[in-house]
Amino acid sequence: MQVKKLYVGNLPFQASEEEIGEWFAQTGVTPSNITLIRDRFTGQPRGFGFVEIQNDEEADRAVQALNGQQFKGRNVVVNEARPMREGGGGGGGRGGGRGGFGGGRGGGGGGRGGGGGRGERREW
Repeated sequence: MQVKKLYVGNLPFQASEEEIGEWFAQTGVTPSNITLIRDRFTGQPRGFGFVEIQNDEEADRAVQALNGQQFKGRNVVVNEARPMREGGGGGGGRGGGRGGFGGGRGGGGGGRGGGGGRGERREW
């Protein structure tokens, strides 16, 4: 018997592990472990977590019953967790660079628009 890990997303920020366990129990599934992911600096919940279920049958039942359902006013995503990519986590950075200060869109008619993206020098 292998433990199956489920991803639970779009959680309300005030949800506790205990409340999530009770929500799963309504489907007849008892999680063996619940982990809510928190911001490493503030300690605040990030709105998602992982639930471990003891067998595939119960995990599949939980996904079927709970995915897309309301929990404390939010439609929650419940699906099988994907394995971490090679090299582990480490947090995501900030995504690709979109350019300089004013960022992207905006401004004037014609030309490149306003915004000061890469390769564009502005004198203020």
